[in-house]
Amino acid sequence: MAAPHHFSTLYLSAPDVIDMVQRKGVEACLRGIADYIQADFLRWGAFDKSARAASHSRDGVIELMPIADDQTYAFKYVNGHPKNTRRGLPTVMAFGVLADVATGAPLLLSELTLTTALRTAAMSAVAARALARPGARTMALIGNGAQSEFQALAFHHLLGITTVRLFDTDPAATAKLQANLHGTTGLRTVACTSTAEAVRSADIVTTVTADKTNATILTPDMLAPGMHINAVGGDCPGKTELHADVLRQAQVFVEYAPQTRIEGDIQQLPPDFAVTELWEVLAGRHGGRASDTAVTVFDSVGFALEDFSALRFLRDTATGLGVGQPIELIPKMSDPKNLFGLLGTRNPLLRAAA
Repeated sequence: MAAPHHFSTLYLSAPDVIDMVQRKGVEACLRGIADYIQADFLRWGAFDKSARAASHSRDGVIELMPIADDQTYAFKYVNGHPKNTRRGLPTVMAFGVLADVATGAPLLLSELTLTTALRTAAMSAVAARALARPGARTMALIGNGAQSEFQALAFHHLLGITTVRLFDTDPAATAKLQANLHGTTGLRTVACTSTAEAVRSADIVTTVTADKTNATILTPDMLAPGMHINAVGGDCPGKTELHADVLRQAQVFVEYAPQTRIEGDIQQLPPDFAVTELWEVLAGRHGGRASDTAVTVFDSVGFALEDFSALRFLRDTATGLGVGQPIELIPKMSDPKNLFGLLGTRNPLLRAAA
């Protein structure tokens, strides 16, 4: 019989990840996650991919997002419940796992609520670097909730955006965002009174709204030649942000088409509506933006590969900083074939028999 092999799972709690981000800095984390995403998207063919499994209810959705290459398996548990803030809970809550494909052993268990916000913003920046016009300096940010600061900082640090024009139906959300970003060197925020005002003169438009409705946040009359649209909020069946004609007038890029056709803004259009997966642009297999005057849309719904990348970043960063705690998520066994033996004579059934 082989010698017993004991291992522990690295656990990163929410306080651990907060500590890591504070020590490295938000900019460094955004850049790091973006680099990991870029590297993994360039290995697109190496991954076993599928659309996420979703359980929908009247109040929201709970999802599992799995993906694997030949060495590492990952999944994320995540919810989306827009009414949660009335109960003192976040709209989005998440955790994730990295596991060893060869043995199935869970190597990392981590919070992903904060990390999902970082990876979503990093993904937006990776897409915009490939699709937006060079020299973009102004972005409209429609929806100023929990994700908004991360989006603003990702575009500021990774693309050079210097002005962010803000609109939310809740003025308190915009005030919160401006307070949180106050003092960010080189970044100016401008509060606007409508979506139309915010997008005027914007090079990039990011929509990141939370309500699970078929909304039309952006309409064709708001488009300008050369605009890049980063549509983040539409992420489940029955939830959209863009008028269908915005999509018809644009070049549309997606993460993983089988998932986006179900969950993204393109759910409004026929199944044969032409889209390009972003990995093709990053790998040089597609030219991306056709011209300086073309309108481009990144119909982002969030894909498991981005969480795979974020979990890898967390593991490597935690190891480097000495953050996290080993936990015995799997029982240690002297004989891996004798699981019942772990209970020993403390088992009440065994004591009764004696």
